Amino acid sequence: MKTTKIIYWISTGIISLFALSAIQMNSEMAIEGTKHLGIPRYMGLEVSIGQLIGAVLLAVPAIPARFKEWAYVGFGIMYLTAVNAHIAVGDPFIPFGMMGVIFFGLLLTSYISFHKLQKAKS
Repeated sequence: MKTTKIIYWISTGIISLFALSAIQMNSEMAIEGTKHLGIPRYMGLEVSIGQLIGAVLLAVPAIPARFKEWAYVGFGIMYLTAVNAHIAVGDPFIPFGMMGVIFFGLLLTSYISFHKLQKAKS
């Protein structure tokens, strides 16, 4: 059980820290990135705000499991959509698409260990 907790907190911590980088949603790099992918500026802002909310939902232990489930869904859709978007505009898979795959793998690791911890609680 201790190993599962460590795996959960490391994977969830990495995802949450990466999502907190959305604070830079008005940086020149973020604006150019959304232009490059053909994403409207307002959508980039919505995704950034969603990332911040999702980071809080995953990182705070007192949040009910149902809300965490939706955060996992949102992050999963976001990572897979990011891979698809980079492929669609012709970006090389390494490093652009690979980052989405890596973070999706971390998300799955966090999700599976979260459910193992929930099962052990009950």
